[in-house]
Amino acid sequence: MALLRSARFPAIILLSAAVLALIVANSPLGPAVEGIKDSYIGIPGVFEMSVGHWVQDGLLAIFFFIVAVELQYELTNGELNSARKALQPAIAAAGGVIVPIGVFLLFAAGSDAANGWPIPTATDIAFALGVLAVFGKGLPSGIRIFLLALAILDDIVGIVFIAVLFTNDVNVGLLALAAVAVVVFGFLSRQLDGRGRVPVSILLVVVGIATWVLVYLSGVHATIAGVALGLAMAQQPALRTRHALEPWVNGIVLPLFAFSAALVAIPMVSPAQLSPAFWGILVALPVGKIIGISVAGWVSLRIGNRGATPHLSLMDLIAAGALGGIGFTVSLLLSELAFAGDKLIRDEATLGVLGGSAISIVLAAIFVAQRARHYRRTRPATRDDALPETDSHEGQIA
Repeated sequence: MALLRSARFPAIILLSAAVLALIVANSPLGPAVEGIKDSYIGIPGVFEMSVGHWVQDGLLAIFFFIVAVELQYELTNGELNSARKALQPAIAAAGGVIVPIGVFLLFAAGSDAANGWPIPTATDIAFALGVLAVFGKGLPSGIRIFLLALAILDDIVGIVFIAVLFTNDVNVGLLALAAVAVVVFGFLSRQLDGRGRVPVSILLVVVGIATWVLVYLSGVHATIAGVALGLAMAQQPALRTRHALEPWVNGIVLPLFAFSAALVAIPMVSPAQLSPAFWGILVALPVGKIIGISVAGWVSLRIGNRGATPHLSLMDLIAAGALGGIGFTVSLLLSELAFAGDKLIRDEATLGVLGGSAISIVLAAIFVAQRARHYRRTRPATRDDALPETDSHEGQIA
């Protein structure tokens, strides 16, 4: 379990799952595995979804739950609990959203691919921290803190995009019932520190599942249920739950989603025949993120309070920008949602996400390693410089 809570190992599993999916999809096994992904399971005539949707809408809701718990912690006790702390990463995150959108639209504006503009805005925090852990020995902890805040703000943007842009024909009544269920969930979670923890825990699971079903049936993307429950849960029980779920999410949920999302056949066409979605994402993730985060971050260091966060040089910001270009999980989900009605463009967008993230991984490894060597040469490592390998809130959860 310790390996699955580390920064390095889950990133390796995630990448391996995506690579395996590409190999399988482009092998004789591809059609059979695609058939399994598209087959429906559930209660016939009552509640059925394809295997792919169970992974995307069901299992991924658990991932968004732990993202929301992390967000709740950072907003109340962590690196985003005041406007002073949040200012610089917020400005950098804004640049890391706006510039990739602009780069994407340079390729896709006026085409059928234009509605994929949210795809290159996301940062995969697990992957980014994994690269940081592998290549960043000796980096100041301030860089990790800045990246963590940046990625969490990116997650907020991604959640908003999912909730607002990919919601159709909302059933207000069912959504209101889901909101009531979230309130009940929050209330029950505050009873966990007393007696009867087992019955309360069982009730929480039942109410959580009911909330997910209501959100799904309401027309809002079901992963939003995980976000709402994570934000509503009392903090200490939420952190304990996050700690318990983390190995399962890192070892099963995210690899399954990566495998499902990356199960695409590589089109046998010339580069000129590829969709603008492919080229827009491929360029926007590494280039747009680096430019957006480094320029906006540099501006924020000059207009903000210099004491708000540890000082970061322009090269530090470029390294953070390269890490921010690792879109992966949320970008893959946004690809699935943006092009749900067009399998060809969706597959090419998925390849763009994988390619853009791969380029970002290579660039991030180079820049992070260079910055780490710089800091190791200029000053001795201290205890504060160590990049933690375990869950960032382990001390809070234990």
